[in-house]
Amino acid sequence: MTGTAVREVMTREVYSVRKGTPIADIAGILAGRGISAVPVVDDDRDVIGVVSEADLLLKHVESVSAPRPRVPGIRSKSDARTAADVMSTPAITVEADLPVAEAARLMVGNRVKRLPVVDRYGKLTGIVSRADLVHAFVRTDAEIRDEVLRDISEQIRRPSRGEVRADVDNGIVTLRGEVERRSQAILLSALVRRITGVVDVVDQVRFGWDDEANRPTG
Repeated sequence: MTGTAVREVMTREVYSVRKGTPIADIAGILAGRGISAVPVVDDDRDVIGVVSEADLLLKHVESVSAPRPRVPGIRSKSDARTAADVMSTPAITVEADLPVAEAARLMVGNRVKRLPVVDRYGKLTGIVSRADLVHAFVRTDAEIRDEVLRDISEQIRRPSRGEVRADVDNGIVTLRGEVERRSQAILLSALVRRITGVVDVVDQVRFGWDDEANRPTG
């Protein structure tokens, strides 16, 4: 698998709560452990939601704001008493075997600071934070180049399939050389972009056959 996996950087000691956990207890966990969110799990350890500092702050703001007309059957966060009343759902999770780049995209795209980590069965197994990902992305150019070359060698096993070289400068990978088909060049570039620590890819790989258009190049 390309890149560092989430399981390699996640925190395995996870503090989780149940739907019925009182809000006061959740606030104590967040403050006492110095964390920004806690997953909500059911009896089978499936993640059903997340309670964050933002959820608790919203509950507090609603409770001190001007009274609003009550809608029968609908409970506002100002009425909240337990995790079930304030949690964000569905929970945004990441699988432990995915590259950390995927976790980073999820965090940025959903504007969250932490992600519950689940195994292939969807069970809570850890949690990963922005800080964890930042540490994972700190890699030298030499480390990145070594992994790029390993991925290239796995994709180009025979001399007849071409030769690709890689240079890395401040996380920017430049690929040069030639492969047989356009699809190979596209795949190589996509694989390299997924490697932890890669900032950008300059793709200068040529190909002899455009298999997407079914015609030779040049």
